Amino acid sequence: MFELRPGMLWPDGSWVISKLLVDGATRNLASISLVLVAIAFVVGGLGLLLRYHWWRPVTVGAAVFSTLVFILLWNGSTKALDEQGGIGVLINLAILAIMLILKWPL
Repeated sequence: MFELRPGMLWPDGSWVISKLLVDGATRNLASISLVLVAIAFVVGGLGLLLRYHWWRPVTVGAAVFSTLVFILLWNGSTKALDEQGGIGVLINLAILAIMLILKWPL
């Protein structure tokens, strides 16, 4: 589990999840989801290094799932997007663009 620094409320106040779960459960869901995303990115990276054919769908799935998690846990405000996963969403979009549009690596 992670600890929030003073004044940081993410993922409390999620525009979707907070209507369904209390803050503690939302934090647990965020922790578990982002650990799964990290594992998927590591597995996809290992697949790429070991030249397995399945690395691309695993990595695309991790980027899509990660983006979905950040969007669902967003509080609906454009204030402090960097503290709500905004940078992660930009990185995921870059990964998806490089892999799906530019078809890297060949």
